[in-house]
Amino acid sequence: MNPRESDSGAKSVNDADVVELTITDAGELLTLQRAAYVTEAQLHDDVSLPALTQSLLDLLTELSNSAVHAWGIRVGGRLVASMRIRVDRDVAEVMRLVVAPDMQGRGMGTRLLAAVDSVIPENVTRVELFTGERSVANIRLYERMGYREIRRRDTGPYDLVYLARYRD
Repeated sequence: MNPRESDSGAKSVNDADVVELTITDAGELLTLQRAAYVTEAQLHDDVSLPALTQSLLDLLTELSNSAVHAWGIRVGGRLVASMRIRVDRDVAEVMRLVVAPDMQGRGMGTRLLAAVDSVIPENVTRVELFTGERSVANIRLYERMGYREIRRRDTGPYDLVYLARYRD
């Protein structure tokens, strides 16, 4: 199935496809984002993470930006994983890659990352993302998918780790 086509009827994880989300999915997307980022907040001892404090209005504004597209995986109609991608010229930034806590460890994050190249414009040569330094499992996933650390940014209590990969 083309990643841009919708499939909300998947009954199992194995049947689920990556589908494009729209502004009408914003409420469910925000709920999923907050649920997934609780673990990140605990790991980094930081409940003020932007993903947790983002309002519905902020998300709607973000999704209204033509440079930002949201993608997700639905199982039984439920949104269980998502990511947003912002494209700026030849660089795509993967943002807010999240998986519902009860669905983690089933390959959803891997499936979303594997779909990136099929959903971004052909002129994009570099894909970037970042995570907190204590998110060791996330960093391992990103490295397994070909991303390499390019820099760190000190936020005070912890570093943000920026990773990138170049398209073939």
